[in-house]
Amino acid sequence: MMSETYVECLVKKKSNPLTRFLRILTIMLAVGFIILGGAGSLLALLIGLGMAAVAYFVYLNADLEYEYLYLDKELTVDKVMAKSRRKRMAQYDLNRMEIFAPMNSYHLDSFKNRTAKTIDYSSSEEKQPEARYVMYYDSGERIVLEPNQEMIRAIKNIAPRKVFTD
Repeated sequence: MMSETYVECLVKKKSNPLTRFLRILTIMLAVGFIILGGAGSLLALLIGLGMAAVAYFVYLNADLEYEYLYLDKELTVDKVMAKSRRKRMAQYDLNRMEIFAPMNSYHLDSFKNRTAKTIDYSSSEEKQPEARYVMYYDSGERIVLEPNQEMIRAIKNIAPRKVFTD
């Protein structure tokens, strides 16, 4: 019988001031053009409806969360937009992980000069103490995550020599 470990973790991405500004701007422009369109201008009405569509997509991307699911040596990352839409971002086989350590760990020093594509699935927020972890994956990716303690323990159980908690 194989024992399966299941851990779930949800991380809210810090909202960007530019995204908040765009959200307000697109809503204001949409309302303005729709009001002008109601006054009889068909072009203004079409522009207003187009701006409303843009405002909807800005809204979806302004409220982001990342959900990490750990199940049986696999880590899945999903992006949850506005608590209503979900998109699978990546799936990682943890047998192919090279190292998993806190972002400012000395264990990552030997990886600093390596050229790797950085993918950030964290809140993008520096906290004290640092809560973000870096995972180097064998396909040349540097993945930034913000797991909870339960998830760190579960990953450490399957790869104790690759996981560091400093």
